[in-house]
Order: sequence, then structure tokens, then C-alpha cells
Amino acid sequence: MKCALVTGGSRGIGSAICQKLAADSNYHILINYQSNAAAAEETLKKVIENGATGELIKFDVANADEVKDALGQWQENNPDAIVEVIVNNAGITRDGLFMWMSQEDWSSVINTSLNGFYNVTNFFIQKLLRNKYGRIINMVSVSGVKGTPGQTNYSAAKGAVVAATKALAQEVAKRNITVNAVAPGFIKTDMTGDLDEKELVKMVPANRFGEAEEVADLVSFLASKKAGYITGEVININGGIYS
Repeated sequence: MKCALVTGGSRGIGSAICQKLAADSNYHILINYQSNAAAAEETLKKVIENGATGELIKFDVANADEVKDALGQWQENNPDAIVEVIVNNAGITRDGLFMWMSQEDWSSVINTSLNGFYNVTNFFIQKLLRNKYGRIINMVSVSGVKGTPGQTNYSAAKGAVVAATKALAQEVAKRNITVNAVAPGFIKTDMTGDLDEKELVKMVPANRFGEAEEVADLVSFLASKKAGYITGEVININGGIYS
């Protein structure tokens, strides 16, 4: 059984990615979620409607022990399963000006995006290398590429994942494993629901927010055999906002 794991897969871009991989590939979709079981179940239902199989795996990507336990348990229960695709999508924001930013708001954002990338990817990396095939896709952000005021923590976390993507890509390329980052701009999801769309759309040459499905299309391509010669790249999908 060949599998694709999507962290933070229950809602928004993560959910769209699960559904798109279900439609475009033959993978068994592993939908990771932390707290919203109802949304995760809904995503699983859509994965099955799209003709794939899937299951839910609950863990907090920022918690190293929880990740090891949950994935270790899953691997034990599915000894023949091979995870070929990892989409590191889980992330949180705790926005605010740096001068008023609490230690907690700094650490929780870094832990989820950066340590989450380490915890999940590191669990599988030796298996991917032995298997001589893999696709690692890290969801970053326009914030991690150009920096966004009010998001010093998020920009730092995503910028670090950009650098990690480029380094890891070079380490594993010989084994037919690609590592790329996808950097969305303003995409219509729950996460951007509180933003002033009318105001922000003025920054976007395409004059609209993006759709989660558009991001999912790009991720699905990078996860496919077709993208074998693309690695170490950060692909912006932002309607033309460039730094």
C-alpha cells in the first residue's frame, strides 16, 4: 500500500490537498489532524468520494513524542505500507507586532511549522532513502519569502522551512527524492477569514484571493512522477505578489 501523508489535513488548504491527491493519484491518503475530528471526518468522506482510500491519524506535529507514537503505531499496524509523499502543511498563526509578542506566541508558531517539519519528515526519511523514492512538499508562505509585518514569528518559521527545504533537497536528490516548498499568498480559507479582503486585494496584481483548490493542483503536480527533476524549489502561488 502506497500512501501520502498530509499534516493539518482536516481543513482549508490541507483538506483541498487530500481531496486532490485522492482524485489524481493511487495513494492511500493519511489525513493528520490535531483537534477538529468532525472536519477530518468530512475530508475523509470527500477523499473516498474522489475514489481513493484514506484514514485519519491524530497527532500534534509540534509534539515529538506524540508524532513518534502515532506514526510508530500506524507503521506497526501497516507493516507493508510505504509513505511516498509527505505534505508538511500543518501551521498556526499568532499574529501581532514583535514588540508585544509573548514568548508563547513566538514558540508555538515556530514549534508547529519548523519542529513539525522535523518531527514528521525525520520519522520517514530513512525509509524514503531505503525505498529510493519520495516526494516531500513543505507548505510555506509569502510571509516566509518576503516577510510580513505583524508576522515576525510566522515569517521566521516559514523562512526557516524554506532554507531547510533547499538543504535537504541536496542531501537526498541522488535517491530520487524531491523536496520542494509551496508558498501561497492570500488564499480563501478559514485562516484568512478575518482578513480585510477588499483592502488586501489591492496588493495582488491578479486582483483576487486564490482558491485552496489552485494550491492543491500545484501540490498534486509536485507529488507526481512528472515532477521528478524539480527539487529544492520554492514555488510562489500568490497572484503576482513578489518581494
